[in-house]
This record gives sequence, structure tokens and C-alpha cells, in this order.
Amino acid sequence: MKPIRVLNVVKKDGYEIRSEEYDGSEFGIGENIVLEMAYTPSGDYIGNPKDAKNLVEKYGIAPEKAAPTHSVCSIGWAERSQKYYGWSHRVICGFEVGHIVKEGDLTSSSGWTQEYLKEHPEKDLSLPIGFVAKTKDDCRRMAIAFAESVS
Repeated sequence: MKPIRVLNVVKKDGYEIRSEEYDGSEFGIGENIVLEMAYTPSGDYIGNPKDAKNLVEKYGIAPEKAAPTHSVCSIGWAERSQKYYGWSHRVICGFEVGHIVKEGDLTSSSGWTQEYLKEHPEKDLSLPIGFVAKTKDDCRRMAIAFAESVS
């Protein structure tokens, strides 16, 4: 769903908040509604302003999409903590060099059913138990696996 128009943009350090007008009939109401949404400076959707403030200001995360085809940012790098984070609307977790995937970690399960994975093995982004993050890219892989498992 796309907004009819953007009414206002408030630029913050690392994100922006847009007041957007939406067609109310898409929500089953007659009047148009205005929602506040948060985006990265490049225009990728983060979520609501409160979540964006928490991610960017509290954790120092630069939100990004886990894949170009995604519509929502669910991972991001935090320079000050040197961690890649993955999150959903419920939970967040950071991964740094040296992190090891252990039994029961959310990074070791895909979040998809086994039946679905049989037909779509490419959707399994989980990591094997014992996987060690040796580079920033490995930390990113962990953040993606985490975000996918909790989405």
C-alpha cells in the first residue's frame, strides 16, 4: 500500500519521519488517515518512529534491508558496538566477531516448517551449530538468520 501523499518530513540523525496520507477506503473507512512512518535516509522503511528512534539512537544502528527484495529493514550495523543486529517487532539481538552459534540459538533455525523447506530449500538461511563469526560479513549472516527466524 502506498500513501496518497507525504504531508511532512522530519529529518533526524540517521532516519526520517514522514507523515503520510493513506486512502481510508483501503482500511474500510471513508476518511483518509495520516500515519507517521520512519525511513532510512535512502528511503527504506524502518517501521514506526518509536522503533526507529530506539534502533538508531539507543543502539546506534544504521538499519538496512537484509535483501534487496525485502520491503522492511530488519538488520543493521552499529559502529560504536561493532555488532550487526537482527530484529523483528518483538525482539532484537546483536552479533559480533567471535560469536558462536549454539544449540537452541534462533540463528540455527529458519522459522519455516520442514515441509516448506523441502519445497523451498533456498529459504533456509539458518546457520550450523558451531558456526563462528570471524568477519563483519559473518556477523551480518548471523543477523539475517536471526531476523528471518523471528519474523
